[in-house]
Amino acid sequence: MIRIVLVDDHEMVRLGLSAFLSTQPDMEVVGQASDGEAGVRIVVEQKPDVVLMDLVMEKMDGIAATSKIMQQVTDVKIIVLTSFIDDEKVYPVIEAGAFSYLLKTSSATEIAEAIRSAANGEPVLEAKVTNKMMARMRGQIEKPLHDCLTPREFEVLLLIGEGKSNQEIADQLYIGIKTVKTHVSHILQKLHMDDRTQMAVYAHRSGLVE
Repeated sequence: MIRIVLVDDHEMVRLGLSAFLSTQPDMEVVGQASDGEAGVRIVVEQKPDVVLMDLVMEKMDGIAATSKIMQQVTDVKIIVLTSFIDDEKVYPVIEAGAFSYLLKTSSATEIAEAIRSAANGEPVLEAKVTNKMMARMRGQIEKPLHDCLTPREFEVLLLIGEGKSNQEIADQLYIGIKTVKTHVSHILQKLHMDDRTQMAVYAHRSGLVE
């Protein structure tokens, strides 16, 4: 039996979901809450398998409630069920520990199947959420390697790309040669390179220097 807690500030939503889920032979609604604060208390008390969590509520929103629940009941699966799909809500609640994300336009059958999937350890994401997450991942992947460098390390990389020696770099940046060597060592580590030649080639291929 899958034990479920409903957290939503709309009574009709809770009543409708509870009535439908109670007809499912493998599901039991063990608690309901109208705000995130009460939702956290009920989840901690009941320790359900799955929580259906609204996002916009008084006292404590779904993002904060999700975070607090995951800190105290780590094995529960939280399914966000909301009308909102904006970045300011999607990313924070996923990062807070939400397992699945559905819109309230989902059918009752789709919600029930998402609950079963969550109970089996299989997340379900609304297609629009999946697209957002993939776009974000692509953006992260496409960031150039040198984005991880500090401003000073980036300056050193550019000068190495121009063929400058350590002494020339030290003179141009008004820093000690030992400091230059330290920057070079850090750059090699961060860019996963073996020597200055690779750094110079990278600077040219990346269009950092001509």
